[in-house]
Amino acid sequence: MLLTFIILVIIGAAVGWAMLHHGSTWLRQQFATTSGEITYGLVGVAGSFMGYFIGGILGIAAPILLYILAVVGAVLTIYLWRGR
Repeated sequence: MLLTFIILVIIGAAVGWAMLHHGSTWLRQQFATTSGEITYGLVGVAGSFMGYFIGGILGIAAPILLYILAVVGAVLTIYLWRGR
């Protein structure tokens, strides 16, 4: 259980960092602040937990599929949060 928690935090933070630095325009990257990185990371963590637990609610038992859904949940949450 603790390992799953740590993995989901890492997934969410990594997706948040990637979406901030690689999913933004050049100008936005130049003005990215530490608070922006923290915010994107926290939104990514929330999305990874949502994706993981929605997969659990749907009855998916394979851990690798749950982690894939965690990545999808983090990406989708950040994408929708950015308002696109």
